[in-house]
Amino acid sequence: MKQPWIFISVVASLVLITLSCNRDKAIRDDAANSLKKPDTASDMLAPSTSPFPSANQNATATAGAVPHYICPNNCAGSGGAEQANCSVCGTAYVHNQAFHDQQASDQAAAMPVTPTTTTTTTPAPDPAQNAAGVWHYTCAKGCAGGSGTPGNCGSCGQALAHNAAYHN
Repeated sequence: MKQPWIFISVVASLVLITLSCNRDKAIRDDAANSLKKPDTASDMLAPSTSPFPSANQNATATAGAVPHYICPNNCAGSGGAEQANCSVCGTAYVHNQAFHDQQASDQAAAMPVTPTTTTTTTPAPDPAQNAAGVWHYTCAKGCAGGSGTPGNCGSCGQALAHNAAYHN
């Protein structure tokens, strides 16, 4: 081989990765061993004196709710309201964003519904001229043209008058 340092660095990297993975397993095992295990079946049903709720306590306290902290391994029956270790595999719980999303949706559902502003549709204005070409509003002075709505004459500025012939 021309460059032995490449081979050595690859081997060294593989060794470091292997050692770090083994260290992670050791940390998980230590965390699992640090949890108090029940001695008897009655201990399983007795309330815990631990500051962290067990998965069963949390399931009772928040029945039907998404737990705030969950096991990253998705162990059945794990999760809780506080940061702790999984009672099944011993892995430290991770934060569950779905808990906050659920709270936001629950709060939105609990908020009173406020009516939205309704827009009233006004009927479409009559066309400026009928089929015979007669204006709806015309100038009282007889200026040419007219309008479909009341207003002022575009030529002389006088107020337009309603033309009854428009409706005939």
